[in-house]
Amino acid sequence: MEIRLLTVADVDQYVKIRLQALQESPAAFATSFEEEKYTALQKYEVRFQSPYSLTFGAFSGRNLVGVVTLIREERIKMRHRANIVAMYVAPERRGSGVGKALIGTAIEQAHQLEGIEQVYLSVVTKNKQARKLYTSLGFEPYSLEKHALKLDGTYFDEEHMVLFL
Repeated sequence: MEIRLLTVADVDQYVKIRLQALQESPAAFATSFEEEKYTALQKYEVRFQSPYSLTFGAFSGRNLVGVVTLIREERIKMRHRANIVAMYVAPERRGSGVGKALIGTAIEQAHQLEGIEQVYLSVVTKNKQARKLYTSLGFEPYSLEKHALKLDGTYFDEEHMVLFL
């Protein structure tokens, strides 16, 4: 498995796995498949060129099997913070260490970014595997947001977590 920073040349593969993630795990993301299916290509072409957003991909051969994005805050008073978003591992690769390697890469990158002191993420409370992974890497819960997401009449709570570097 190879993990590397994705570039504009990877946008097509990224969009494919992103849309797969939104369809396969709709409760895990604030964005819906319907919102992204027509605009994803342009959105991620722009994002992959931003100095504030770094998306990493895990490859098995030529296949992109997992992704995670680290976004550095832009506002002056918040530049000591970064956020991990859009974490996803293809179902057939879960439990094989891909997720741990991706989050580890994002944390390593946060350490290398000048001024970053803390990293935030959110996770749906029903996703026990992800919560266990994040706590094993040092993330600590700091709040619970009840009914953070609503999908087809069902509410999902989110736990907000932080890692102090």
